[in-house]
Amino acid sequence: MSWSMSDPIKLTERKVIFDPRADASPGGALNLWIYRRIVRRRNFEEGRSLGDVTLVNWPQNDYWLGNLYGVTEEEAARHLRRARRLSLSLVYWMQTEAPRPDGGQGWKGLHLRPDITGTEDGLAKYPYIRESRRIAAEFTVEEVHVGTEARMKALGRPREEVTAEVFKDSVGVGSYRIDLHPSSGGDNYIDVSSLPFQIPLGALIPRRVENLLPGCKNLGVTHITNGCYRLHPVEWNIGEAAGALAAHCASGGLRPRQVRNDTKRLEEFQAKLAGQGVELAWPRLQPR
Repeated sequence: MSWSMSDPIKLTERKVIFDPRADASPGGALNLWIYRRIVRRRNFEEGRSLGDVTLVNWPQNDYWLGNLYGVTEEEAARHLRRARRLSLSLVYWMQTEAPRPDGGQGWKGLHLRPDITGTEDGLAKYPYIRESRRIAAEFTVEEVHVGTEARMKALGRPREEVTAEVFKDSVGVGSYRIDLHPSSGGDNYIDVSSLPFQIPLGALIPRRVENLLPGCKNLGVTHITNGCYRLHPVEWNIGEAAGALAAHCASGGLRPRQVRNDTKRLEEFQAKLAGQGVELAWPRLQPR
């Protein structure tokens, strides 16, 4: 328990602070209170009773001491319990011992909000799991398709001339760095630059199964590219595309792979997505 973290890119020590009284990050140090603040009380008429609320999803409560999948139900349940205890111990430390910017220790008024989370203890209803079990897809997105350095090397072009792979069967877009938390090799972070990318329909279609579509980060990506496809906006886009595809196939008596493998049917489905406001490609922006 400390206010020290690793810089994701440099892997050097990064000092942060925690100050619920501050509306900024003094001295440039990251204030974790406002880092993921979801309610700022002064923005609401009922703010005095609601109070400021922040979401705690930090390296301090990352749990990597065991798996939830590929183990017995008893072991998975044990890891879930230990993960909850880790979060509860972090809250207790912040209430009682955490160093304050004013030299004091702990924030006595800090408390969990079961009235907001809908749980008895005030923790989330379910843990945030950064990586999912994934389908064996007709197409798997790899680092060479979206990673900046990998694209530059594959294409033999400078940074300003490369884009992510263009997928003709795109059903959405996303953008985030390839960001992996503690690895089995002992790295605190693995952080790789990536390019604004597309979501290929082939990554949503299993090689063998006909009655299954992935709804979020369980599409056809690798452990590496999961780092950028796992972000919530991308997950939502995947879910929207999967739902739209299921409805499209049900109304037309089609199977998903028939839509992808037939140019006319694919274009019809993509036009339907575009008509519903789904972005299928990133614009190519040039400096003036």
